[in-house]
Amino acid sequence: MDNYEYTELLKDLKTKLSNIESILQPKKIQERLNEITKLEQDPNFWDDIEKATKIGQEKNKLLSRMAKFNKANEAITDARDLYEMAYEEEDEETIQTLYEEAPQLQELIKKTEVEVMLSAPEDENNAIVSIHPGAGGTESCDWANMLYRMYLRWAENKGFKVELLDYQAGDEAGIKDVSFIISGVNAYGYLKVENGIHRLVRISPFDSNSKRHTSFASVMVSPEVDDNIDIVIEDKDIRIDTYRASGAGGQHVNKTESAIRITHIATNVVVQCQNDRSQHKNKAAAMKMLKSRLYELQLEEQAATKQGISKSEIGWGHQIRSYVMQPYQQVKDNRSGIGYSNVDAILDGDIDKIIEDVLIAINTK
Repeated sequence: MDNYEYTELLKDLKTKLSNIESILQPKKIQERLNEITKLEQDPNFWDDIEKATKIGQEKNKLLSRMAKFNKANEAITDARDLYEMAYEEEDEETIQTLYEEAPQLQELIKKTEVEVMLSAPEDENNAIVSIHPGAGGTESCDWANMLYRMYLRWAENKGFKVELLDYQAGDEAGIKDVSFIISGVNAYGYLKVENGIHRLVRISPFDSNSKRHTSFASVMVSPEVDDNIDIVIEDKDIRIDTYRASGAGGQHVNKTESAIRITHIATNVVVQCQNDRSQHKNKAAAMKMLKSRLYELQLEEQAATKQGISKSEIGWGHQIRSYVMQPYQQVKDNRSGIGYSNVDAILDGDIDKIIEDVLIAINTK
């Protein structure tokens, strides 16, 4: 890195910080913090404990966002001021140190960008993830299982908790369907960009002729709903079917029909759960999944209305990412347009960079 490159880097980071500021709107945050301070000074503030707790949580989030923005702003200002002084005094040692610390400064700004972008109310929720293989039999079932493992490893790396809701093994290999909850800070905010069709190109291990195959699997991610989200489902709106939990590969093999499948008639959304021996618990879990899916549909419709496009244009039917293992190795996301060569690491759960690049791409268009 030389003088010109470092100067351009600082300009670029300053531009990114301006974009962050336009999204964050620090003045509005400060105005809200002032309002909260006045509310807290009211003698009757704690009469409604639930309301007071929510306001306290809002305050902590706003303070956290402001602290991250201020840290990034100070880091860029300090780097620029120090560089200008060192350049004037021809302090090569300090200049070299600033060059070496440049990647860390870039990473700080990028992390701040991502944190600010995860500001929607639902972003902080846990994520309900469902993976379904596309046409292609065993090959697609195996690909669905590879994606399942990728998200499990990602959750493990983040220190998140995973709860299995439904698992149906493939006839020969892989899985027919799997649904699970990933619990952790901003789990949905990160994983919402995984919604869509994932494409795999590789030499199939199930093809004796070693031919290259293309497989597809859909990933659906919904925010786990809580009591603050009002989703009303009446009995007349749904159809409930019971069946026996699956055999080989299933979590339990029951003589009773404990597995539950719920169909929402108006939207044709179907969810199922067979992870517990209790039909009652499976039904409760399936209803949670259904509410989350319907809430996700509401969010999609709101986004479509805001952007002036039809809902079909933002549905799950679009391929979002390709994982190519032969004849070359590359993972490329269609939304960011960025390719990654570390395919093995990505399939082992190292997907943070992909997620962050997509979040930045879709929020800066």
